[in-house]
Amino acid sequence: MFHPRRTLRALLIPLTAGLALTALPAQTASAASTLTNGGFESDGTGTATPAGWSTYSATGQNAASFTEAGGHGGSHRLTHWSASAYKVETYQYLSGLTNGNYKLTAWVRSGGGQNSAYLALKNCGGAEQRTDLPVSTSGWIRIVVPVSVTANQCTISINSDAAAGNWLNVDDLTFASGSGGTSIHGADISSLAKSEAKGGTYRTGSGSTGDPVAILRNAGMNYARLKVWVNPADGYNNKARVLATAKRVKAAGMKLLVDFHYSDTWADPGAQSKPAAWSGHSYSQLKTDVYNHTYDVLNALKAQGTTADMVQVGNEINGGMLWSEGSTDNFSQLAGLLNSGYNAVKAVSSSTTVALHLAKGGDLSGTRWWFDNAVANGVKFDAIGLSYYGYWHGTLYDFQTTLDDAAARYAKPVFVAETAYPFRLDSEDSHENIIDTAAELVAGYPATVAGQTRWMNDMASIVEAVPGGRGLGVFYWEATWTAVTGNGWDPTDAASGNGWENQALFGYDDRALSSTSWFGHR
Repeated sequence: MFHPRRTLRALLIPLTAGLALTALPAQTASAASTLTNGGFESDGTGTATPAGWSTYSATGQNAASFTEAGGHGGSHRLTHWSASAYKVETYQYLSGLTNGNYKLTAWVRSGGGQNSAYLALKNCGGAEQRTDLPVSTSGWIRIVVPVSVTANQCTISINSDAAAGNWLNVDDLTFASGSGGTSIHGADISSLAKSEAKGGTYRTGSGSTGDPVAILRNAGMNYARLKVWVNPADGYNNKARVLATAKRVKAAGMKLLVDFHYSDTWADPGAQSKPAAWSGHSYSQLKTDVYNHTYDVLNALKAQGTTADMVQVGNEINGGMLWSEGSTDNFSQLAGLLNSGYNAVKAVSSSTTVALHLAKGGDLSGTRWWFDNAVANGVKFDAIGLSYYGYWHGTLYDFQTTLDDAAARYAKPVFVAETAYPFRLDSEDSHENIIDTAAELVAGYPATVAGQTRWMNDMASIVEAVPGGRGLGVFYWEATWTAVTGNGWDPTDAASGNGWENQALFGYDDRALSSTSWFGHR
């Protein structure tokens, strides 16, 4: 991803922080081994305590929890709302459960603004498990909460700690055997080598200078993404630099994704320029170029004991790559180039996952059009990666709809190849930030560390909820790209600024932000 120009596509959604609610009182619900009235259809409209559920309010406002018309699947839903500030919990106690792994699935909406709004599974024998409600004011969002039941019981809990007028809707809850979680909690750290060479430093949250790879690993990061250019003007993000950083990644016990741009500079939906060394080559030669370059980099990684675990053949290739020969205007030729890359990856390591990566993660019709053409033209791939930036790429509902559809339609695992969110709006260097006004933000997600944290946790929750366990996880872009003189966006201009430092995971004091906690998401 890179957008040196300002591309404003204002949008959308609300969301908020999340804190704990008060402890549950003595269990009053009828114990059962299966969830009762998960669709809130048993009571009609206006019921404060739906059948099978109990209500508790630390502020004495049980009426802030009620059923009303407008369900997700049926006619009714549960709503939390009050004209004054309130705390309320709607819960159901299950007993007689067979110990094992379970998963709560629910459809939710929220207007945002609460101190906390979440689903929780507690008293199950281990630590309480909770998932915040993403803010979506229109479409329903599916979320899941997995838990290990070890005490033959579990309490399902819907919680709001809210200001006057804040609301949430919950519907169609199911609680059944199943596991959850995602395997990728990753970040792109392609900027790191140049940053350090130009004097960039990184600190722990407490202020101690440290190795940023270790700092991120200790926060829970388990996968690093590195882009590779062919012959960049600044000598970074090339084969040699990728090899060096890969050693650090693997030594830290992380997995490695190599992102081939097949260019000397940024490749994205608006630019897919050939490397200078390939200029003027025929289509047939370009297929050989792709194979040889891909094989060369990956074989060198394998030779030094840092075999790539995943490879992107192309970066944000909505319009194709290696223009004009590899444009989507001639999909059969694009297919040939992509298959050359695929074949090279598998020739080095048959177990390496090959992903195809598009931007505009909320664009259902565009994603379908692209992958339908890819399948029709015989393109080989193992996984689908989508960039999703909420301030550009549609609502959270749009994103979940697109992600779920891609997983089901093509029967492939899916992941977020890129996402990010600002923790502040002002710039640390002289270069204007790409996102620097409140009007550009996703409604409900402030440009604060808490807003950044919430965005990432909600991204992970949506990927975790992809049906069939096909949601692999999320990569943050770009965790280590802090404002360091000489490490700007333009590899041909040492004086260029960054434009992205307010979306890094290290603050302007070089300390790791508490938002790195998202790496610890299930």
